[in-house]
Amino acid sequence: MTKRQNRMVLVAILVVGAILAITLLLQALGSNTNYFYSPTEVAQGKAPDGRSFRLGGLVATGSFKRKDLTATFDVTDNANKFSVEYTGILPDLFREGQGIIATGTLIGDRFVAAEVLAKHDENYMPPEVADALQKSKKEQK
Repeated sequence: MTKRQNRMVLVAILVVGAILAITLLLQALGSNTNYFYSPTEVAQGKAPDGRSFRLGGLVATGSFKRKDLTATFDVTDNANKFSVEYTGILPDLFREGQGIIATGTLIGDRFVAAEVLAKHDENYMPPEVADALQKSKKEQK
């Protein structure tokens, strides 16, 4: 083979390698993403079954129950409620009526959380939760 043919083969191998690397990277990133859903979106069936995602909203007043380390509560966006079950120690700032984001999976009609995050002060609410609450208010009108 001539020098030109050797260079063309090398360029072709590099292009195929780059395409393969980008494809593998995109697949890895896509399988590890956790999308945010509001209780209304979960009720509409937009949330994935059997995959991890984030559920956010306000903890419904009067819904919190604890038995040993298992806590159950409802998360609402003022349009729909969704039951959440979490086993573990809840954040110190967790209470009824405040904004939370829970990461977990949907099993039947119950969301089983692996992690629960609470807002850190009175003025802050996660942007996803605030957007979901505003969206549900607009839909109710």
